[in-house]
Amino acid sequence: MNSPTPSASPSAPAVLAALSPALPGADMTLTKLDSALLNILVKDGRASFADIARQLGISRAHARARVQALQASGVIEMFGAVINPEKLGQVVSTFLDIQVAPVALETVAQELADCHEVVSLYIMSDLRSLHVHALTDSVPSFEAFARRHLFNRPEILSVDCKTLLTRVKNRRGGARL
Repeated sequence: MNSPTPSASPSAPAVLAALSPALPGADMTLTKLDSALLNILVKDGRASFADIARQLGISRAHARARVQALQASGVIEMFGAVINPEKLGQVVSTFLDIQVAPVALETVAQELADCHEVVSLYIMSDLRSLHVHALTDSVPSFEAFARRHLFNRPEILSVDCKTLLTRVKNRRGGARL
């Protein structure tokens, strides 16, 4: 199977220039073909170039060149596996909105980002809030995480904590275009 993996092809810059002059810039405009290709990869990051080509009605070489161009432009950052945390015993999904003293925001964010329980962390636009998603195997495990990393820290001003009850819609594999 020919999987869309990064290539050290010496002709990549030539391929990029020939396919789309908009690609080298940061503000890339996606074509309908690019959007369709990305949706295929979102659903199955292991789709072969031949499978992509078949689904899009293009040649295998064109599919390969488009994937490489999207990688080179930074639209595709990486290929990876989407893991089901419940299959690994991580059944408690907790969302935290944490207010932090602005002077300590980046320090607290980095400390929490280094915790294995934290699966995503965002600094919000008010520049004093963190939105955190934590996964643990039990409520006592989450409580231990909170005691270790959140309690008795003067730079953490407040914590709003909610545990997930039911997933209604889950954006697996990234953005849909």
